[in-house]
Amino acid sequence: MGRAFDRAERRERTRSSWFQFTSKRKQLHRRRRLIVAGSRNCAAFFYGKIDSRFFRFGSGSSKIRARGPHIRNNNHIKEKKLKTKNKYLLVALTVVVTLVSAHGQDASDSALKAKSKARKKEEQAKSEAIARKMKEPFWKRLDEAMLEQLGTPAYTPPAPDATPAPTTRRIPPAPFDSPPFPNGDWQIGGSPIIGDPGELAPYPLMQALYEGPYGDAWKRSKVQIYGWVNFSGNISTSHNTSKGQNANFPLIYDLRPNRMELNQIVLYLERLPNEAQTDHIDWGFRISFLYGLDYRFTTTRGFISDQLLKHNSYYGFDMPMVYFDLYIPYVFQGMNIRIGRIISMPDIEAQLAPNNLMASHSLLYGFDPYCQEGIFTTTKINDQWTIQAGISNGNDVAVWQDDPGNQPTGTVMIQWTSPNQMDSVYIGDNAFNNAEFGYNNLQQIVGTWTHKFNDKIYTATEAWYMYMNDAKSAPTSEVPFQSGSFPVRNGYAPEWAVVNYTMFRVARNAFLTVRNEYMNDKVGSRTGHATQYSEHAIGLTYWPDKIITIRPELRFDHAYDTNAYDNGTKRSQFAFITDVIYHF
Repeated sequence: MGRAFDRAERRERTRSSWFQFTSKRKQLHRRRRLIVAGSRNCAAFFYGKIDSRFFRFGSGSSKIRARGPHIRNNNHIKEKKLKTKNKYLLVALTVVVTLVSAHGQDASDSALKAKSKARKKEEQAKSEAIARKMKEPFWKRLDEAMLEQLGTPAYTPPAPDATPAPTTRRIPPAPFDSPPFPNGDWQIGGSPIIGDPGELAPYPLMQALYEGPYGDAWKRSKVQIYGWVNFSGNISTSHNTSKGQNANFPLIYDLRPNRMELNQIVLYLERLPNEAQTDHIDWGFRISFLYGLDYRFTTTRGFISDQLLKHNSYYGFDMPMVYFDLYIPYVFQGMNIRIGRIISMPDIEAQLAPNNLMASHSLLYGFDPYCQEGIFTTTKINDQWTIQAGISNGNDVAVWQDDPGNQPTGTVMIQWTSPNQMDSVYIGDNAFNNAEFGYNNLQQIVGTWTHKFNDKIYTATEAWYMYMNDAKSAPTSEVPFQSGSFPVRNGYAPEWAVVNYTMFRVARNAFLTVRNEYMNDKVGSRTGHATQYSEHAIGLTYWPDKIITIRPELRFDHAYDTNAYDNGTKRSQFAFITDVIYHF
């Protein structure tokens, strides 16, 4: 009885468990159907294909359950229609995009073809022009090159979004734009810029040669021929020429007042070494020819000097630079060895007109050494330091000339530039020996500090101290001439001076210069007057095009201790001076 009861109870529990399992299974199936149906209805609702009243939850779920199969069938039909419609829409969109792309590609191809055709025409025109020029006479090519460069701006600023042009220069970029400024790099003399490739844009003469039948040979040789013509005029308050023509003196180079002058016609024959590369030795040279008034300030005693020292000719000929350069890249960051006749290393200014900031020269520059003959080395230690050392036979005297100043003379200069490329110091002893009185045997300690405020303003200050021992106040058999003047008394003859230039760039092709200076010619061995001087000038440098420079200026000079101007009759002098440089 008990066993029968137990079996009945187990059967009941099994039946109850089955019913519970079946009920739970049915519930799961119903929930799954509701989820699927709800998902389809959501999709249909998203596309606007089903009424929102079918979406009821909670108490409304019985209606969904009641209509579930009907909704499922409806949704299935609508889904098929939607898929079909979407297929057609996708095909249509694909066709439209393909047509638009094809049309765009055709338009792009047409534009590319047009550009290619225009480029081919341009290249063909250039080729024809090159072929035509090669057959033209030299003088016609020169005329066309001059006309072309007369219409070319001296300076064209890079576009704001332009990619910098590739360069082989291995030192920091040049701190100044040249033009309009006369030099792009920090002041250093006696050497090319070590680290720069030495590439010079051709002036009209070289352009005419490059475009001729031997143009490629000229380019491969790296030899260039170019020059300029420089003439000036002045209006001065000095006009007493009864004692001599040089009434403007000590103002130089325009010694004669109220007239026009041909200052210099210069021709260069040169080759610049590539001192940017570091894998081979390179070489260069320069031979310069100068004719005009300015030969008076480059003359070396013993080298075609009679035209000045004996005949006092106002116009004459000189060769202020004749030298050979040898570049050796293996010494530190490069060494340049210069052998020959050079313009002395220091000074903000130079004898050659395009290298100057103004038309006239400062007193400081007008009375220091000009040319030296010897061997001069320039060694770049690193980006900040450069050391120069040389030996010559003295200042402004030929090696074969019998003169007390013709003796071994040392030169040591050091250049330092700041890491931020805003300052440079150039200092040293330009000439040192026993200081015996001679034609121009000056001992000169000199230095220049240059500071760049920004791309439009910079300033340069130079000072020197010079002297000779046992100077004579009158000509002697050994020293019959003086490069400056004979002092007013015998003995130690010192002088010192300081000058400041400040430049303001006022346009892309022009800048303004203000110059102030002081000089103390203690015994008159430079000017013939033992007095202190001050000089103040303001000038404009303007490049109307690539080959013409115009430099008007207004200048005031004053002598404090004696009448030094207008042939010794005035202490002060006003002068308006302007010059023009025409490059060829």
